Amino acid sequence: MSSNALADQLSRLKSVRVLCIGDLMLDCYVYGDVSRISPEAPIPVLKVGRQSAMPGGAGNVVRNITALGASVKFIAVVGDDAAGRDLAAMIDADPAVDPSLLIEAGRPSTIKTRYIAHAQQLLRADSETEKAISDQSAAEIVRIAGDAIADCHVMVLSDYAKGVLVPGTVAQLIAIAKDAGKPVVIDPKGGDFARFNGATAITPNRREAAAASGLPDDPSDSAAAAMGAVLIERFGVEAAVITRGDRGMSLITPEAAPQHLPARAREVYDVSGAGDTVAALCALGLGAGLTISDAAQLANLAASVVVGKIGTAVVYEGELLRASYGDAGSAAEAKIISLTGAVESVERWRRESLRIGFTNGCFDLLHPGHISLLEQARGACDRLIVGLNSDASTSRLKGDSRPIQPEQARAHVLASLASVDAVVLFEDDTPMAVIEAIRPDVLIKGADYSLDQVVGGDVVESYGGSVLLAAIANGYSTTGTIEKLRQKK
Repeated sequence: MSSNALADQLSRLKSVRVLCIGDLMLDCYVYGDVSRISPEAPIPVLKVGRQSAMPGGAGNVVRNITALGASVKFIAVVGDDAAGRDLAAMIDADPAVDPSLLIEAGRPSTIKTRYIAHAQQLLRADSETEKAISDQSAAEIVRIAGDAIADCHVMVLSDYAKGVLVPGTVAQLIAIAKDAGKPVVIDPKGGDFARFNGATAITPNRREAAAASGLPDDPSDSAAAAMGAVLIERFGVEAAVITRGDRGMSLITPEAAPQHLPARAREVYDVSGAGDTVAALCALGLGAGLTISDAAQLANLAASVVVGKIGTAVVYEGELLRASYGDAGSAAEAKIISLTGAVESVERWRRESLRIGFTNGCFDLLHPGHISLLEQARGACDRLIVGLNSDASTSRLKGDSRPIQPEQARAHVLASLASVDAVVLFEDDTPMAVIEAIRPDVLIKGADYSLDQVVGGDVVESYGGSVLLAAIANGYSTTGTIEKLRQKK
């Protein structure tokens, strides 16, 4: 697929509204260091450094949908407990989500806690119930879905076998979608797919497809094609999208020859949540009117991105473009990200125990002094984010004649540098909001500033970060360059 075609498809996804229903859970991460073995048992001792949490399960499907600019009507069930309240607050914080979270007293919210050291997962602890939700909750889900389907383009059911998508409820939900002429995408669990009869597409992994089809768990293309054919015939689905780990993905439909999409990931760190991404992209693609083949190709590309991240993750438009570009120079465009994208990138980098640096400026006419600053900044960290003043911000700071180069041109030049890992445009006169959001480990400015003049320096130092004043390369300045050009006229 050409980069222009991909960009057009991604643009179409932003107008899609998805009805998502399924098992919501809280994904918790505990990070620390391991330097010794416990004297009590032959197990590592994790010295906890920090913790984070995010919506998982169906919540991660929702996150993947909104990360690409689409909107979601989300229906799920939580317990009347702290985890349920945390999940509700997280879901409410996303303006692209219209949630209907049903609270069921006496039912615990599902929590999955992962313990990680040195970018390696040591242990996962689950707190959950697989008991079916109450008849009252099930009826309410069906009612809400029936009211919402007219305003949605596609339905996705995210099944983690935690009791929300029981057979009777699933049958009613699929009927609601089909009566409205809307496609249904299923991310299934278990080996019995009979309850998903009539779905547009089903997205099992290879092991699930083998169990449901009754065929051997064989990694070959021909085996995947056979599994998909059985699923379509036995369970009345229109298409099977089987994820196959390092062998990529297979699309099987009755109308065409099996399509085997090779894996595109260069490094696989963590496959948790990759199925959520595949379901989300298939749903978005079908909701946008793409063919199932194009939707599957988008899903395969997205999966190649998320498996390169540690923990439950989402994919952004820039990352998809970057993955499609490969090593081409246009990959620089993918480094230009929103503040939301930067926060997610920072969280991912921290899971890999990487040190985050930040610097900022107008970078109007890039010169050797800028290059020196950026190289020193990158030398002080593992990943460098550059905050770039927008055109309006630059004009307020530098005068009406500036900037010389528009913001997108300045951002592209910065993103082309090997020392820069991400560029974030900001509209304010200072980068304080960016600094507070990403919380860098080190803040870098030129030595023409004093420590008390560095915007955000006190914030960074307040949580244990540091401020670095980089040496200035004398004889270079944008203002001086502009003046020389004027004198030569």
